[in-house]
Amino acid sequence: MLKVYKYFTYLFFPLFIVLIYLRSLFNKEDKIRFKEKIFSSHFKIHKDRNKKLIWFHAASVGECLSIIPLITKIISENRNINILITTVTLTSSELLKKKLINFTNVEHRFLPLDLESLAENFLNMWKPNLVCFVDSEIWPNFLFKIKEKEIPLLLINARLAKKSFNKWKIIPNFARKVFGNFDLCLASSEESKNNLSKFQVKNLKYIGNLKFTVKNTILDELIVPNKKILNNFITWCAVSTHNGEEKIILKTHLEIKKKYHNVMTIIAPRHTNRAIAIKHLSKKFNLKSQIIKDDDFINLDTEILIINSFGVLHRYFNYCKNVFIGKSLIKNFSAEGGQNPIDAVKLGCNIFYGPYVYNFKEIYELLNSYGLAQSVNGEMELASKILNKFDNPSVINHQQISLLNDYGDKILDQTTLEIDSFLK
Repeated sequence: MLKVYKYFTYLFFPLFIVLIYLRSLFNKEDKIRFKEKIFSSHFKIHKDRNKKLIWFHAASVGECLSIIPLITKIISENRNINILITTVTLTSSELLKKKLINFTNVEHRFLPLDLESLAENFLNMWKPNLVCFVDSEIWPNFLFKIKEKEIPLLLINARLAKKSFNKWKIIPNFARKVFGNFDLCLASSEESKNNLSKFQVKNLKYIGNLKFTVKNTILDELIVPNKKILNNFITWCAVSTHNGEEKIILKTHLEIKKKYHNVMTIIAPRHTNRAIAIKHLSKKFNLKSQIIKDDDFINLDTEILIINSFGVLHRYFNYCKNVFIGKSLIKNFSAEGGQNPIDAVKLGCNIFYGPYVYNFKEIYELLNSYGLAQSVNGEMELASKILNKFDNPSVINHQQISLLNDYGDKILDQTTLEIDSFLK
């Protein structure tokens, strides 16, 4: 099976080059750095060769955010470490540019295509001492090359949900060989641990989900004119929304508007390139919308504020204590729904979400038990529950948030210890 996989990666490599180039023309890839994915000459090695190098691979935004606290802790405890982070998406690179601005010993690169020769060159040039793949990132050529070079290989915050598990079950022998490359698997949930165990994964443990390790403090970074405008509105927020959900959000806005004429709904789509489509949809509902980026000024007559930048949502959580988390209201998401609510929770927000949160089921169950999240089934129920919060503002439950932070600290400490054991 591995030989077949290798054959097809070489066969389709020219096509991948063309596709990546075309994506760059449509701003779906970095117009300059996309070459890191396809040419060894653009790997741009930059590291202190007197220090050990840990390579983390995290596909996109969510995975990147989950490892930032881990990387911060590793660096704070061991200055003799370099960190390389690879990702796949353009959005993740833009996010890391902001998150890593104060780190001098952390580098970001795009992951090369999973071609055997590219994997060989990448490993020979960077020479990592330890490799940590994050979440559900499985690239066979890279994994077998890492194992061949006897570099310790970890899968952290490992996620193998039912949908992915069923796909791997079709090729069980190959699955066992692929997952057998890992020297340690730290599962993100009990379900993932159970699924991984069926492929005879060695050294498999469940510590907890790294997403709980994020510890936020509210920093009021909004420019003064925008603060004044938001103070004149009653606001709520819908974040990580996907196509089909914004229609529900706008209907919710109209229901709330029947009672509170000065309501402003802030929408932060999961994919910012959809901002214009959301603006057009708002127009169909006769709602005045505005796309805002970084420190643009908010217009006085804006009803729907559409966020078109990354890493800025925390700025708005001072003003939006009621937050809907997307990828959860459309039935198409039943097998892979849900987005991470923990950032908003730890900033003192009330969380609302739809019924389709399969990928974050255990997280939402925990938040529900703490009384920090509520499920809704459509615009009428969402509007009703937000109106109830507007009518009866709740005090931030600092004790529950503190318990979440303590839980996250334990996960972070144990994960760091596991990683340290492979660096000695």
